[in-house]
Amino acid sequence: MFVFIAVTMIIVRSRASKKPATVKKIIIPPLAMSTGALMFIFPYFQVSWLQVLEAISVGVLFSILLIWTSNFEIKGKDIYLKPSKAFVFILVFLLLFRIVLKIYLGQGISVGETSGMFYLLAFGMLFTWRVAMLIKFMKIKQNMEFNVNLSSRSN
Repeated sequence: MFVFIAVTMIIVRSRASKKPATVKKIIIPPLAMSTGALMFIFPYFQVSWLQVLEAISVGVLFSILLIWTSNFEIKGKDIYLKPSKAFVFILVFLLLFRIVLKIYLGQGISVGETSGMFYLLAFGMLFTWRVAMLIKFMKIKQNMEFNVNLSSRSN
């Protein structure tokens, strides 16, 4: 299952670089994923606040690698996500590290708690990554609009 998800992510990421990026495309994944938090309604998946802090912190740390490899480029009048060769290697590294961490944590934590923690880790990683992407995207868009306004004034 993990391999399927990794391959799917690589395919989705490579296709994303062929279509212009938009604010909507950047913010929808964390919004869609946030519905998974409903799992915490059930006691089986509930975790302590310390575990919440740990999982989200690790997710934020993991997001640094994704932020580092996510850059945009301007093509014509549109902004595109620039494909990164390092992304595939980072994704595989994160996947393997997550498997090792899950095996290690699974020895002392119930399956439900582990599931809750890994959801929080993934959400913390995705949310942080997408916020950073949104900031980068908005800066580029703002610069593009400034340059368009500047060039239209000089004419």
